[in-house]
Amino acid sequence: MKVGYLGPKATFTELAVKKVFNTQEHLPFQTIPECMDAVVNNDIDLAVVPLENALEGSVNITLDYLTQEVDIPIVGEITLPIKQHFMVHPANAENWQEVTRIYSHSHAIAQCHRFLHKQFKGVPSESKSSTAAAAKLVQETPESKIAAIANELAAEEYGLTIVKRNIHDFDYNHTRFVVLTEKQEQLLEFSGANYYKTTLMVTLPSDQAGALHQVLSAFAWRRLNLSKIESRPMKTGIGNYFFVIDIEMKLDEVLIPGAIAEMEALGCGVKVLGSYPKIMLELN
Repeated sequence: MKVGYLGPKATFTELAVKKVFNTQEHLPFQTIPECMDAVVNNDIDLAVVPLENALEGSVNITLDYLTQEVDIPIVGEITLPIKQHFMVHPANAENWQEVTRIYSHSHAIAQCHRFLHKQFKGVPSESKSSTAAAAKLVQETPESKIAAIANELAAEEYGLTIVKRNIHDFDYNHTRFVVLTEKQEQLLEFSGANYYKTTLMVTLPSDQAGALHQVLSAFAWRRLNLSKIESRPMKTGIGNYFFVIDIEMKLDEVLIPGAIAEMEALGCGVKVLGSYPKIMLELN
């Protein structure tokens, strides 16, 4: 089985993939859309892409591409703790406090604001496509006094020295990754999961007062617990939105179908993006 993920090698996405799909072939992709397209084109069996970070919020490109460009069911969710480390080329390990520029993903830079403000005030930070891409840049330019913020896998993959561990501002920082596939067979890796989630995409009827209230009522009186409701632009004009709703239970035969039927009776468009197990990983 081929598992694609947001690359390059040693991203947090690959870290999640290695933890769950450790015996399969892993293939990195440069962008989230490329990874999803590979599933559609049958180049890979599964795609693992980031969906949401506890501090920075949703990954909009994932949501938008999943809801508007491709039709791939969500079959699993992986939640991974995010631990950011400050690393340099071994040639600069002794004088790491003299770095003149720091590279990482924009989310990682934001997650380490306190450390950077205290230790490297005035030193410019530059965004890269991923934390791993930042680590790779540091590896390739040992003559430059630069540093990267990335994970332990990146330090190992690119031969860098971690000079300061756990520099993130908040300890409870996690990222949710979704597993996507067009093949509906059950994933053995998730067979022991105790928690399930169902995700819906809901489009409200136009110009109908109180439509969102009625949608939420369809869940409330059935006592369906919603863990998330988020609006995204439909890209058809200002004020046109759809909603992504997470329900904290597996798709059943009565409650969720009843809620869907009630919403459709109100004139809403409803699509099930997936009903899937979720697992929480731990890092040493």
